[in-house]
Amino acid sequence: MATRSEAVAQTRLLTVRKPLYRDHALVLRVQRLGEADRIITLLTRAHGRVRAVAKGVRRTTSRFGGRLEPFGHIDVQCTEGSSLDTVTQVEGIELFGRRFIEDYPRYTAASAIVETAERLTPIEREPSLRLYLLTLGALNALSQGERLPTLVLDAYFLRAMAYAGWAPALRDCAVCAEPGPHRSFSVPAGGLVCVNCRPPGAAHPTQTAIGLMNALLEGNWDAVEGVDVKVRNESSGLVAAHLQWHLERGLRSLPLVDRRETTS
Repeated sequence: MATRSEAVAQTRLLTVRKPLYRDHALVLRVQRLGEADRIITLLTRAHGRVRAVAKGVRRTTSRFGGRLEPFGHIDVQCTEGSSLDTVTQVEGIELFGRRFIEDYPRYTAASAIVETAERLTPIEREPSLRLYLLTLGALNALSQGERLPTLVLDAYFLRAMAYAGWAPALRDCAVCAEPGPHRSFSVPAGGLVCVNCRPPGAAHPTQTAIGLMNALLEGNWDAVEGVDVKVRNESSGLVAAHLQWHLERGLRSLPLVDRRETTS
């Protein structure tokens, strides 16, 4: 039988409140849990990637179910848990998904963006402010509908790879650093390669495609306008191959990306 002091200690332990935090976040993924709950994967500004249970959000009476949809920018409050946190309060800042939920090209580009953000944050709760801001900017650009979704997506891929330390070499040789221009591109080698370093199977992209990749990486949108669709597709193929090589497996959402000629 427990002594009085042990009973008091147990009571205090039971009444200790779990740590609470509040942060801005992007909703990357939503999964069903049971009859009424969901697991929400968030990329937060200060706490990195976290997963949290949102209880009862699938019920029609839920106070914040509509704010926890993919691509949303939210102000969220959570209590920490041992494996999953728990969402206790949500305020919508900008629910980007509502602007393009019926626009297939923008929706599929956004899906590839959030999947990439999740894959680039393998360690939960590790702050990733630069990636958070980059992802926020890309989703905002898609919501505005002023640029081709595939260009927004490729710019995001290139800058996200630069954040991760995987940016392709687009001027000097990726192996020996000999100044370019070079005519061969090798994904395993890390980008453009000179004649002496060129491995078997290297691609031979046009200089226009490489120029487009440079412009997207540097945010030079003036140089992007009016680029031919064949050049864009050539550039997109190199960017996607380079990213998926480093991720070590393909993005599930990438084959669904629509590359039609539309900006809205």
